[in-house]
Amino acid sequence: MEPAEQFLLDALAYLEGALGFLCYVMLKLVGSPYGRYSSPRSSLRLPARAAWVVQELPSLALPILACAGAPAERLSRWPNCILLAMFLIHYAQRTLIFPFLIRGGKPVPLYVSFLAFMFCTYNGYLQSRYLSQYAVYADDWVTDPRFLAGFALWLVGMLINIHSDHVLRNLRKPGETGYKIPRGGLFEYITAANYFGEVVEWCGYALASWSVQGGAFALFTFCVLFTRAQQHHQWYHEKFEDYPKFRKIMIPFLV
Repeated sequence: MEPAEQFLLDALAYLEGALGFLCYVMLKLVGSPYGRYSSPRSSLRLPARAAWVVQELPSLALPILACAGAPAERLSRWPNCILLAMFLIHYAQRTLIFPFLIRGGKPVPLYVSFLAFMFCTYNGYLQSRYLSQYAVYADDWVTDPRFLAGFALWLVGMLINIHSDHVLRNLRKPGETGYKIPRGGLFEYITAANYFGEVVEWCGYALASWSVQGGAFALFTFCVLFTRAQQHHQWYHEKFEDYPKFRKIMIPFLV
């Protein structure tokens, strides 16, 4: 059973990377159909807070259930524990804190939340099962330069993501409506600072884990968020004549 599941986890990782490229192509063609781009004709929608909780929850719940429901042999090792904690901390913040800070977010089409829920189920199983049962690291992996650099990137990326979300939430004063140009932090240099932070975070996780599973997740995240960032960048330039022309899409000084 174990060799079969380990093969399955590798296959699912490669499939996730391929799905990332497929999503990139699809989203380039049709755009991201939620938030400011959501069609008013979408009749089945979830309130923003409920949508975020529902769609992100599997990536928090599945690792916990996986560890509680079966002997997690590899979690006796510090590298595995820390890597799984990195994954869980992100999704604890996205499931238990972030949704309740949203101010007047637009309802999310039900099918978008369903697709996000399915991905978080897929990826939550993939990452947690691999780290808890199959990932083999030397005890001194936590002092390896790849792990240390990856952990630092993960931490910096998460802080950028959280701070950028804070900036976006506080663009409007009480009673104001409409969109404004984000100011402050990395928004002074790039359009999608929040997405940049999340991509950096998962690239750091991939480097620290040094695994196909972590790399596939980082690749998928980049493919999906970069298309969303491109859409935002074009939208801001079309809506605001004074939008800073020197701002890049998502990667400072490069893109």
